Amino acid sequence: MTDTDTTHWIATVRYADLARRRRTRVELGDRAVALFLVGDRVFAFDDVCVHKGRSLARGVVWQGRVVCPAHQWAFDPETGRAEGRDECQPVHDVRIVDGVVHVDPRPRSHEEI
Repeated sequence: MTDTDTTHWIATVRYADLARRRRTRVELGDRAVALFLVGDRVFAFDDVCVHKGRSLARGVVWQGRVVCPAHQWAFDPETGRAEGRDECQPVHDVRIVDGVVHVDPRPRSHEEI
């Protein structure tokens, strides 16, 4: 896929709004996605945690990891891998176009990561 492929990207929130809130939950059709600002980069995860089914959008970023509020598992924002665990949280590709965060609604396969 190239950056010019626009057939499936979904516009979500303005980057400036996310920068103020640091995290938010968005709906991409029937899929809820949690957006996090880690440094100045945006990362997207399936919102429902693979372990306890809680909303990751209620979590925090700590030491560069996204931490689930239910059990404090820390997920790598690039890969979705849980620190010290076998489980992976589904992650989505993100890009910024004209100040708006666009998300691919299809999670990346873990083979791609």
